[in-house]
Amino acid sequence: MFEGAVQDLIDELGRLPGIGPKGAQRIAFHLLQADEGEVQRLVDALQEVKLRVQFCVTCGNVAQAEQCRICADPRRDTSTICVVEEPKDVVAIERTREFRGRYHVLGGAISPMEGVGPDDLSIAALFARLADQAVTEVIIATDPNLEGEATATYLVRALSTLGVRISRLASGLPVGSDLEYADEITLGRAFEGRRLLNA
Repeated sequence: MFEGAVQDLIDELGRLPGIGPKGAQRIAFHLLQADEGEVQRLVDALQEVKLRVQFCVTCGNVAQAEQCRICADPRRDTSTICVVEEPKDVVAIERTREFRGRYHVLGGAISPMEGVGPDDLSIAALFARLADQAVTEVIIATDPNLEGEATATYLVRALSTLGVRISRLASGLPVGSDLEYADEITLGRAFEGRRLLNA
């Protein structure tokens, strides 16, 4: 335990996701040793992001205006919506340059252990978008873990009555990995998603 302001800073940093007590302590001491200009730039960036950044009214992605740049882009395909858990997932998919449709950010995944149910996510907003737009396909791109699978299963059941095509991102073995290290679910998915090579 440190005195006053130092411990307060460590405690606040420790509340951030992915930062444990030791990481919080390292960051706090880095900031103590940094010059005042570096610390002020961090403070300014934090204040700026809280003042200027919001969530897109259409899809829930981060935006600096009412709509994010993807929803505001008339060149994007409005007939396909890719459903993701978080804004960081949009960035990951955009990096591939393979998807030209629109997104819908749920704001998390169904997790009964953490008390997160369907009503805590922006699923109702997704249904409203599907009612307003001529969407022909919904791609479910939730994480390949228990929460993501639960969310995908819920969405498939809920969307199946709407008459839109529902697909799920393929998952399987990562490039460069060994079969012996793959878990059963990943290996099973790899078999399900196999492609014919001589067709």
